[in-house]
Amino acid sequence: METEKKLAEYVSQTRFEDLPRQSVQIIKNVLLTVLGTTIAGASADGCQALVDQVREWGGKGEASILVYGGKAPAHAAALANSTMARALDYCDAMVPGMHVGSSSVPTALAMAELAGGCSGKEFLAALVVGTELAARINAVSIYDGFDPTGVCSVFAATVIAGRLLRLDPKQMLDALALAYNKAGGSFQSNIDGSLAVRVIQGFVSQAGITCAQLAARGITGPKNFLEGIYGYFHLYAKDRFNAEALTQGLGKSFEMDQTLFKKYPSCGCTLAATDAILELAEEKALVPQDIEAIHIKVPPYNYKLTGAQFEIGENPKVSAQFSIQYCVANALLRKSAKLHHFDEACVREPSVMALARMVRISPDPGMADADRPGFSLAARLDATIKSGHTYYKAVDVPRGAPGNPMTQEEHMERFRDCVNYANKCGFTVNPEKIISMIAGLEAVADVRSLIPLLSPQQAGGGVCLA
Repeated sequence: METEKKLAEYVSQTRFEDLPRQSVQIIKNVLLTVLGTTIAGASADGCQALVDQVREWGGKGEASILVYGGKAPAHAAALANSTMARALDYCDAMVPGMHVGSSSVPTALAMAELAGGCSGKEFLAALVVGTELAARINAVSIYDGFDPTGVCSVFAATVIAGRLLRLDPKQMLDALALAYNKAGGSFQSNIDGSLAVRVIQGFVSQAGITCAQLAARGITGPKNFLEGIYGYFHLYAKDRFNAEALTQGLGKSFEMDQTLFKKYPSCGCTLAATDAILELAEEKALVPQDIEAIHIKVPPYNYKLTGAQFEIGENPKVSAQFSIQYCVANALLRKSAKLHHFDEACVREPSVMALARMVRISPDPGMADADRPGFSLAARLDATIKSGHTYYKAVDVPRGAPGNPMTQEEHMERFRDCVNYANKCGFTVNPEKIISMIAGLEAVADVRSLIPLLSPQQAGGGVCLA
């Protein structure tokens, strides 16, 4: 239980002043990213229905339902807000598919309201240490089909909720132990193109808040939730015990600095292939009419998640978001990959469907990391044109991933793109006020002042016109 205790003490007691500037800046970018995707994602399928359900459940008005307005119990508001944040799959991520920010930010906002306010410094500190704990656990995990978001992000949400409830280390230990019992979720949701993908993100926030609240009331959890015989290492790391990786350099080195920010609104496993076709098209002046066939090789893990034959399922947006075939065809046809390209009308366009059928994906075991199989985002692309010539393009690190980061201006442009998309869907906000507040958040006395900026007027009924 020493590992669990040490982690609980770290996330409970670390101060904002103890955090490195780089990690704080990354969290500010996560915050900017998620607020953008929440506003833009509010009109996506299932979000209105979930908001309606939360309102029907009723209860004490503790936290705001973003974009739509009104209040609900904190765990219910966070459920709705996190689902909106993940709906466009344009949020931050960590390999091999853990989405933290879309749960951590809505959790933090809901808990700031529930707690009667909190300073910008405490808000940022909670986000950093919560994200760091989840990132460290994620780094030792072997999910084998479990959704890393549902399994691991719940620890981040729980830490954040616990910090803002001011849990002591013993209570935090119980909260994390309870969260272990809430961990779950399957990548089958992604493969089948179901709305469960985004709702799992909401489950994480809901669970994190619930676990922190229960621990505050003395409900206990299994103290050996990591190293016990039926603990995390057994269930989600195939009995590869690596307690040292969880605690080594704690507070000095930050695994969360490996956060991926997506340049395109699709699964992280599609990003390198999208980069590859866009770069090749520009270099060789390729147009769809030139193409005889495209062959793409990716690591086996990526292939299982995004390499299947593209078919439009019950939710076209999700089907497209998790298809390399669609993403490559779309990028070649439209010379970019924008939010509205994943709307149903664009997904069903015959020209992109025909081009997608010319793209073949295959798994290449040699592309996987030998020490952490499947943790590579690389892609190798061959494009054969009708003259018979084949062009080759390899992308090892997609734009926005660690090692190939986006600039700060790119982060802000990406946020503005989300706001513009939301405007076309009937929601209007002022992006510059949000950007300015996040830039100086450590000086903000009460982060609840962000909430009014995230409750835009709904002029068009939330039906996307993009």
